[in-house]
Amino acid sequence: MFKTLKEEIDSYFSRDPAARSRLEVALCYPGFHAMVWFRLSHWLWVRNWRLLARLISHMARMVSGIEIHPGATIGKHFFIDHGTGVVIGETATIGDRVTMYHGVTLGGTSTQPGVRHPQLGNDIVIGSGAQLLGPINIGDGAQIGSNAVVVKDVEAGSTMVGVPARCVDERRKDRDVSDKLFSAYGISPDAEDPRQQAIDKLFEQVQALQQKISEFDDMSDSEKTAGHWKSGSKTANEVANEDMVSSAKLDVKISSDESDEEGIENKANGGDNASGGGGL
Repeated sequence: MFKTLKEEIDSYFSRDPAARSRLEVALCYPGFHAMVWFRLSHWLWVRNWRLLARLISHMARMVSGIEIHPGATIGKHFFIDHGTGVVIGETATIGDRVTMYHGVTLGGTSTQPGVRHPQLGNDIVIGSGAQLLGPINIGDGAQIGSNAVVVKDVEAGSTMVGVPARCVDERRKDRDVSDKLFSAYGISPDAEDPRQQAIDKLFEQVQALQQKISEFDDMSDSEKTAGHWKSGSKTANEVANEDMVSSAKLDVKISSDESDEEGIENKANGGDNASGGGGL
């Protein structure tokens, strides 16, 4: 038991530079207090001392401001930073080395019995205020940004932000979990939002079109009619000539098709007459 407590305390040092001593963590960290109470209440819960387990978890909530249902399953080295407002539901599962900030909810969306809460893998970071709702699966090494609302499964190594949450850093998926640096509050400084990238490209295209329109407006009427305004690398006259050639080719093709159809009909009629004459 004391070895487990020592490991839990040591895990705070690797993720919180403000921790200066084990005694400080043991006395002043509400996340550590909540986990000590949880281990006791969970031990009672699995042995069917349900009421006493709930009473202990309720007392822990009053002391630490963190509500963890004694029926939840939590792995090793679980780190709750600050902690106020954290809610973890009965059927939630949390893997090893998970970091969670204040205001996070692992909530259920169903009133039916069974698994109703999120299932978290290992090495996950969940930023403050994030809401993970329903029996969703969060892959190993995923990062959930602050105030994100996650209602669907998250692939391993993804970084999720927004309401509803969307992936903004797919590059992490191709990297091994052990190679990924810890990102406080679930946000990487170099994360790229694909939606923002698409908006930036559209903005660039609009600017290019505005530049062409401005160039066209600055031309005199004689320059416009003379075909000096270019569309891409071709002048307006060249484009018009190409359209005329294309139209002429289309007319020739249509005429050719009509001639072929008339020839086929004539052959068919001739064949019918020939067969009719043979019958007589």
